[in-house]
Amino acid sequence: MNEKVQKEWDLFISNYPQLSGCADDVLAAYELMKNTVLKGGLVLTCGNGGSAADAEHIVSELMKGFKRSRQVTAEQREMLVTAYRGEGVYFADHLQRAIPAISLASQTSLTTAFTNDSAPDMVFAQQVFGYGCPGDVLFAITTSGNSKNVVNACKVAKVFGIATIGLTGQDGGALKEVCDIAIRVPADETFRVQEYHRPVYHALCAMIEAEVFE
Repeated sequence: MNEKVQKEWDLFISNYPQLSGCADDVLAAYELMKNTVLKGGLVLTCGNGGSAADAEHIVSELMKGFKRSRQVTAEQREMLVTAYRGEGVYFADHLQRAIPAISLASQTSLTTAFTNDSAPDMVFAQQVFGYGCPGDVLFAITTSGNSKNVVNACKVAKVFGIATIGLTGQDGGALKEVCDIAIRVPADETFRVQEYHRPVYHALCAMIEAEVFE
């Protein structure tokens, strides 16, 4: 863990001592995400309702600058300027390097078509099967741990070599049994679980960014 990553970790622990009980799992999730990203893997996220919003939120922090500058490299800048001159300068100034991530909850036409035509509880599993490759990671969010479409996505991911991180409530439900890592925050009420989920995934995104864009 480099100095900047350590700083983000220390900030998380000091700001949210109530989450110290799941600190080991958060750290394990960081290591898993780091290894995935550094090897060129894709981060998939999924969830329902408020957790769908969190799934999208995670992607937004990974795909663009979160806490750090992510300017294109000198080589990338040169390629853009060579291709488009002045307009290439504009492109280079406004593009940001990304950590590849996609929210499965955001595919509205696909999810509604699959839900209508096939099996609603397989809607995320279908996307894991379609998008995912061995070495990718699925970030699965359900406050109860029992959302069938989320649990099924993790089960399918496991078969095809896609690592799984579960983010859930204190009980963990069925999710804790099927994930490689289950982060169970110390709450049971849906809104309180969601309040704890945000600092967890913000810390993970900040740490990954500090690692990749040091």
